[in-house]
Amino acid sequence: MRVEIDLRKSAGENAAIYFQQSKKFRKKLEGLGRGIEELSKKAEAEKVAAAPSKPLLRKRERKWYEKHHWFFTSEGFLVVAGRDAHGNEAIVNKLMHHGDLFFHADIPGAAHTILKAAGGLPGEQSRKEAAAFAAVFSSAWRDKLPAVDVYSASPEQVTKAAPSGESIGAGAFMVYGKREWYRKMPLEFAVGFRAKNGEVALHSGPPSAVRANSDFFLYVSSGNDPKGDAAKKILKIFSLKLGDRYAINLDDIVALLPSGGISVAFSRGK
Repeated sequence: MRVEIDLRKSAGENAAIYFQQSKKFRKKLEGLGRGIEELSKKAEAEKVAAAPSKPLLRKRERKWYEKHHWFFTSEGFLVVAGRDAHGNEAIVNKLMHHGDLFFHADIPGAAHTILKAAGGLPGEQSRKEAAAFAAVFSSAWRDKLPAVDVYSASPEQVTKAAPSGESIGAGAFMVYGKREWYRKMPLEFAVGFRAKNGEVALHSGPPSAVRANSDFFLYVSSGNDPKGDAAKKILKIFSLKLGDRYAINLDDIVALLPSGGISVAFSRGK
């Protein structure tokens, strides 16, 4: 390294000159560093601004019935079914009222299902859809049965009163008297959505009911995919159909599906 010195000055004076020059260069380097940092931040901000925006998941207010399995019939009546023994108890003891209809698949391990009349008179279509829902949310789905018998009864026929010498466990009830039977109900199911006013409403249930309440839906049957994997397939298809304007929570789809293996059919309505 070459160092120029002024022979007319002493060593201390030459050192002082270089010291002053080094201070100037240090300030220039510091300024250059700040400039590079500012440019880097600006470039990163522009990169983020240019990136495609993702739809925001707005926190949706959940309805009281969403703690259970549920759907609305094609006539607009609400149907709810228990998710477990505790849910079955709540369905019968707290939600079932005079005028409602009780449905149950004629097989061990079935959800108690209530068709809420809400002061109206559910028609035959709603009753058949409620029976189909009760069939799906039973062990018949897990066992991959093609169909199962389902019966309905009035609330007054459903009781905890067991025959003499017998006891009834949590979530179980006795049904006395004449029942209306729905023989060999096929295990048919669908999941769909309706997009309106910037929000997406998900629906599941018998295909006829989901078709009436959805803009787009997929048929679902018992199969080999775990529930989570099936929900991801449904989410992907729905997201492609909806585009970037809407977003759906995967957990909301999982909550709509029956327990057991699932197959998502790619034929769809609407």
